Amino acid sequence: MAMPIADLSDDSTSLADFFTLCGANAWSSRVVALTNPAQSGSLSSRAAQYRHALELALARLGDRRALARATPAERRLCGFARDAVQLAESLPAAARDRLRADLTAGLTGQRTLIPLFHLLRTAAGLRARGFNIEFAGLAEGAPFDLLARRDGATAEVVCETASAEEGRPVHRGDWFSLVDRINPELLSWLAAHPGRYLLKMTLPEGISGPEQLAELHQRISDMLAAEKRQDAGAQAILKLDPLVLAGAQLPDLPGGLPARLRALFGPEAHLAVTADVSSGSVFAMAARAGRENEISAAVCRRLALAAGARLTGRHPGILAVFLEELDRSEWRVLREALELEGAVRRFLTTPAAKRVVAVSCTSRFEMFGATEGELRFRNQAHPAARLPGLAPAVLSSL
Repeated sequence: MAMPIADLSDDSTSLADFFTLCGANAWSSRVVALTNPAQSGSLSSRAAQYRHALELALARLGDRRALARATPAERRLCGFARDAVQLAESLPAAARDRLRADLTAGLTGQRTLIPLFHLLRTAAGLRARGFNIEFAGLAEGAPFDLLARRDGATAEVVCETASAEEGRPVHRGDWFSLVDRINPELLSWLAAHPGRYLLKMTLPEGISGPEQLAELHQRISDMLAAEKRQDAGAQAILKLDPLVLAGAQLPDLPGGLPARLRALFGPEAHLAVTADVSSGSVFAMAARAGRENEISAAVCRRLALAAGARLTGRHPGILAVFLEELDRSEWRVLREALELEGAVRRFLTTPAAKRVVAVSCTSRFEMFGATEGELRFRNQAHPAARLPGLAPAVLSSL
């Protein structure tokens, strides 16, 4: 349902003011770079669109026709943009410059606006729970981001953004780059070798960086050129099978071949499918590292660093972590399997957590309104853990 005219006007004005706050040239240049048609089609470009979904959504909503059809999630993003503008207006000049610097950084290179919007969302959530909020990081250059006060209790709040890539032996970005580089060769190879194939890759130590990618690319190319069925080395073990035999016992699943491959290889596998539509030929690739992902452990490493560097100890500390570079199934597993809960609760028993009264974890699925709430864990051993004033911000959600 379209929003009322007054709300539409308010959001349109807020977005225009937000774009001005970013800097008109910086914002327009960013939008052009993210929507360049020459960059579309590849896995890497699709991953970039996913990574920059926030900026692309705001740019789209800058059109009043799109704004009139905005979803609840998109209206939520407009609200955070409005919060940024109101925050800028409330800050003294030096602090406003720091905010603009954060915006400029978020519109540069591979960085995003997610860290700033995570800060704004965290502040909005605390205000909704009855806290008075000061943006001490911006206003005073404090190492923490927020001071939250309620009923005589005060907490320092640190907003961190951690990438799931930090816990993956095989980075998705590297996998996408490999697939984009080798796809043209696979199409040529399929034209000379019609059929359905599955290349299984075991990467014992994982893979990262351009040199390792180039080496693996060359090994795959050499293997196909020599028409070999397998190739083994320290970096990778490659095995080429007929796809029909590898998937013959799998039932048909919604989502077609990618869903069948996901069911066969599990949530941590990296998958890709190259198809020659004219001949019906298919070349699928599935890669797994020799060890499991350690996303929860990576989050806890970030928590330990933030606790030591960004909390002063003068007040109880809350670490609010936004976990990025996740897909929906990974986030669901981390939540429902209690993997993240177990890792964070173990962290809270370590000396590094002595200043931490609670940890909260959230993702883009909460940011964009696909799911509600956050994961929150209280440090039972902290002296302030049972202060009534802090309760809404520190009580465990599980």
